[in-house]
Amino acid sequence: PRPRKFTLQCLHGSLLTSCCTMDTTDKPQLVEHIHKSLTLTVNDVKWVPCSARFALLGTQPRGTGALQVYALNHGKLEPMMETEKQHGFKCGTFGASSLEERHFATGDYEGRLAVWNLEHVDLPIYSVKGHTGMINAIDGCGGLGVGYGAPEIVTGGRDGAVKVWDPRQKDVPVASLEPKDAETARDCWTVAFGNSFNSEERCVCAGYDNGDIKLYDLRTNSIRWETNVKNGICSIDFDRKDIQMNKLVATTLESQFSLFDLRTYHPKDGFESLTEKAHKSTVWVSKHLPQNREIFMTGGGNGSINLYKYSYPAQRVIKDPEGMEKGVMGTVELLNSRTFSTQPINSFDWHPDKEGLCVFGSFDQSVRVGIVTKLSRV
Repeated sequence: PRPRKFTLQCLHGSLLTSCCTMDTTDKPQLVEHIHKSLTLTVNDVKWVPCSARFALLGTQPRGTGALQVYALNHGKLEPMMETEKQHGFKCGTFGASSLEERHFATGDYEGRLAVWNLEHVDLPIYSVKGHTGMINAIDGCGGLGVGYGAPEIVTGGRDGAVKVWDPRQKDVPVASLEPKDAETARDCWTVAFGNSFNSEERCVCAGYDNGDIKLYDLRTNSIRWETNVKNGICSIDFDRKDIQMNKLVATTLESQFSLFDLRTYHPKDGFESLTEKAHKSTVWVSKHLPQNREIFMTGGGNGSINLYKYSYPAQRVIKDPEGMEKGVMGTVELLNSRTFSTQPINSFDWHPDKEGLCVFGSFDQSVRVGIVTKLSRV
């Protein structure tokens, strides 16, 4: 049956106008709450923890870096802070900071990692030249009450290196995973922390431009698993950082994303996975909902965002003919999709406290705050 719709009427001055249409289906709705046009290229957006503010990173037309903070105020975006630096900003994270300090770690086009106090942005409180060339991706762990162990930052660069930093230790990374031959090194496009379920265990997953996915075990300082999905990896996201490895979503070029079940490793076949087509173009970003790890959003090159839900199989582990345990994949369901822009959605972040509130940036030089409804009913 077709969903019923109710049109509400409101009296504005002397005009009777139609103000909104409510859909009564149980499907989550993707709603644009605020749309703000900017004069810069947006590269990353992140909510400031425990607040109604978000930080925005980008590049000005003249190539300089822009770091801005906006606050939600009665349906509008209010600029709280803006600074311009010498080099463009590519990525940022609050993941290694405490909730009290809320320091913001950034990676720029010149390969410099910096940590900022957003109340005083004249000089970074930590800065190191980490890579030769651009830092493509960054992630943090051990802060914000998420994950065990020391606060650490991981960066992945155009030089193919993946480096783990402790902001309390100056100049030298605590772990460095570099290609043997710099000339044949592949760009590292994305990095993510995971498996941080006690003070000893922690992994870093990295995705490369040739389709390689490598899982590094920081406890043993070795590659735990690797695979290739044949297309450049644009984004990698664990469903949770602070639990034993469960699921991983990797988005790629050629309008695909792959989902891996990381609970059961088979010596011959590795981790089980499924691959889905999405967006009819590059899938730029994926992010799991903090309040429900089975729900995740992807941002595509066609300017749309897709909301998915993963459903587990009746039995997650079976035994092969040789008696070895092997994982079983579940299914992915597209809950809803909506196009917001004519340009790619290249960055996305869920609010950690307010379920359904999100912010995303696109290459049309604008940032949008969105609301996803009915997530608690999914």
